[in-house]
Amino acid sequence: MNMKNEDGAPGVPPTVALYSILGFWFFYAMLVTLRASVMGFEAQGTMAARRAVVTAIGIVVTWVLYLCLRRFDRKPLIARIVATFTLAAPFALATAAANFYVFNIYDPASLFPDSDYQKYANEQGFALMQIVEDAISRYFFLAAWAGLYLALSYASEAHRVERRADRLERAAQQAELRSLRYQVNPHFLFNTLNSLSSLVMKDRRDEAEQMILSLSNFYRTSLTGDPLEDVSLEEEVHLQKLYLDIEAVRFPDRLSTCIRIPAGLLNACVPGLILQPLVENAIKYGVSRTSSPVTITIAAREEDGMLHLSVTDNGDKPPSKADAGSGIGLANVRDRLTARFGDRGRIDHGPGTGGGFTVNLTLPIIRRSC
Repeated sequence: MNMKNEDGAPGVPPTVALYSILGFWFFYAMLVTLRASVMGFEAQGTMAARRAVVTAIGIVVTWVLYLCLRRFDRKPLIARIVATFTLAAPFALATAAANFYVFNIYDPASLFPDSDYQKYANEQGFALMQIVEDAISRYFFLAAWAGLYLALSYASEAHRVERRADRLERAAQQAELRSLRYQVNPHFLFNTLNSLSSLVMKDRRDEAEQMILSLSNFYRTSLTGDPLEDVSLEEEVHLQKLYLDIEAVRFPDRLSTCIRIPAGLLNACVPGLILQPLVENAIKYGVSRTSSPVTITIAAREEDGMLHLSVTDNGDKPPSKADAGSGIGLANVRDRLTARFGDRGRIDHGPGTGGGFTVNLTLPIIRRSC
């Protein structure tokens, strides 16, 4: 239920207030009718008709009470409590006066033909006493409805604040994801331009031209997507192949690539460029530090509803503790997984069983949003 007024202000909607008022007064009419029936009052039909009139008047009076109470919706809670139980008093008095008129002034003889009642009715102060006595009981009735309104109004305000907090949290999360994603491209471009500069300085023009073309293809593909949207694992691996084509210009004799991804996982959704820092690290620590051929393997598997991605190199000089904290690399990936998946996203890394270095990513399998 959308607890918002038609004018856009937070509070109990008129339809909800009307239904609650009708429910309260319907309960009142049924209860009083049952009481009259049990006590065996005379002229049940006439009393029922007049009771319907009193009920209609009560509904109108309570609706006016609602219009008064809604003016306090933006006030502090204590002011709303005071207004709720204070305003109920004059409206209870008004309904009691209406009830007295309908039953005691308008043709009372048709309801109370006995002479004893007429004698009491003619006594001085009888009307005031009857109205005050009835008003006290009706006060608790109207105070109960006003208390319900206060509870609904407060719940509406709490729900509105909760929705606003959720929107702010989502906005903050999206801003964080954008920031982390945008860290990747400048970092990658910086490394690539350094490589390009080296080729130019060594007068390796053909390799430099090939790198520029590969760089153009990479950015044409990677920059078309929304930083907040996932991409298919197939597209992510394709981007990494474009990047590895760029690095292959630098290391034509040392770099080779192996892709081990089951066909059933190619449509799984992953954050865009989530593998980029891992492949960069494999180049930086696995390939550039050695003169031996190095194979970079990108693999994926499914286990217990989770997607496990890994980037492995078999270089002979894996990163050490002295390399910790340099660049954005693994920290960026960890932060992106946490921002996107919370505790369900995890990164683990360390020396591979056969040498080299391995980084494993664990994230939920999603196949519906990319």
